[in-house]
Amino acid sequence: MTRTRREDSVLTVAYCRVSTDEQAEEGFSIEGQVDKLRAYSALHDLGEVMVITDPGLSGKNLKRSGLQELLAMVEVGHVRHVLVWRLDRLSRNLGDLILLANKFAESGVALHSVSENLDLSSAAGRMFYNILGTFAQYFREQLSENVKMGNERAVKEGTWINRPKTGYDLVEGELIANCDAVRVQECFRLRAKNYSYRAIEERTGFNYSLVCSILKSRVYLGEVLHNDVWSPGRHEAIVTEKEWNAAHRGLKKGVQPSNDLLSSRVICGLCERRMVVTQNGKGSVTYRCWHRGQGCSQPARSNKGLVRAAVLGMGLLGNDERLQETIRKKLAGGSRRHPGGARRGRRPPAAVTLGTLSEERGKLLRLYYEGGITVEGFREEEQRLVAAIEAAREQSVDEQLEDQALSDLEMKFEQVATLLRELDIDMFWESANVEERRVLIHELIEWVKVFPDHLEVKVVGAPQLNVMLGEVGLKVPEIVGVGDGT
Repeated sequence: MTRTRREDSVLTVAYCRVSTDEQAEEGFSIEGQVDKLRAYSALHDLGEVMVITDPGLSGKNLKRSGLQELLAMVEVGHVRHVLVWRLDRLSRNLGDLILLANKFAESGVALHSVSENLDLSSAAGRMFYNILGTFAQYFREQLSENVKMGNERAVKEGTWINRPKTGYDLVEGELIANCDAVRVQECFRLRAKNYSYRAIEERTGFNYSLVCSILKSRVYLGEVLHNDVWSPGRHEAIVTEKEWNAAHRGLKKGVQPSNDLLSSRVICGLCERRMVVTQNGKGSVTYRCWHRGQGCSQPARSNKGLVRAAVLGMGLLGNDERLQETIRKKLAGGSRRHPGGARRGRRPPAAVTLGTLSEERGKLLRLYYEGGITVEGFREEEQRLVAAIEAAREQSVDEQLEDQALSDLEMKFEQVATLLRELDIDMFWESANVEERRVLIHELIEWVKVFPDHLEVKVVGAPQLNVMLGEVGLKVPEIVGVGDGT
């Protein structure tokens, strides 16, 4: 809202409005309206004009700062004449126009519509006013219907009609995957591995709420949304149906999230589905696998024992120096940065492979220059070596990313170990209230995985820790399978 000047006693006010779509229309600009209204005031000897504007605002309601200021001035008796270029500048709603006309009449204010030459002092003028208001409302509703039909048609054609989601750019009306698409894929990959939203936030750099939004949106499956209904789109999907299902496995429609401390963090070790909370009505709370009886034989487990396992895992990580050193060696052994470290897989490091291939290429060139190989043979062997070198370079990039991830994991482990070492977890747990316990679980426990004969506890930044059922008061099966103690 803008105004040109304001005095203690104003008699004539010119009100001007344009919506965004009308900005470029000839005759509807703010400046054009102001010029015409000033000329009208001078012609009818209405005195100096104060201009109030609402640029870029719709006339579908009265919630406009400039209009509200005009009404406040009318209320205190500072206005005798209100000038508008057309009635729909005041409002496109018939009810609002009638309300404004009554308010102006009660306050002794004359309303002048310049282009429509209205005089509301006569019955004919008031009737014409209502007719014009009806048309203003009709055109507004017609515009709304046209926009709605246009959106529906665009959605049927697979066009995304909203703002682009993270991972996409909107280019000439089409969603195009951008550089954030890789991080979006990482969100789904980590969620499929049962990482918490908080852990995904730390690993991807997306904030917590954005991670939640990404994992819930089917736009990444190549679908478009309209009126809460997803339909096939024509843009490229960032994740596959398999990746989407893996990130959402164990989440059943109609199941309300539980308030239990470990809710959404308990995983069935047999079928990799999330286990859900069940109650017997007597205060006993257990976790059971959704696939129980449908191919999974995992027995239900008490939430008390699972929570004790989580607390035990945090305590061990903070107090057992031998365990800490074992974890450090395990993390170091997975990295090529540490001499003598056991590499994952059987392939030699990419740097060694590249060196070998470069030597072979040099020998091939010398052999060619010495006439020891035909042109066709040289080309064939050269193509093989170029392809192998390119593959080795890609392997080198993968190794660097892997080493960086391991480095980050080592740093995260040291941070968590230091925190737990300085925190007497047993004492804290006994004195903490439910919300404090919940914060500790959500910040430090990624998951508790349940097997028939043991549990695995994953503390953020550390490999999983094995916990025997008997250590946390859970029933030990008569036939014990694999699984060692902590």
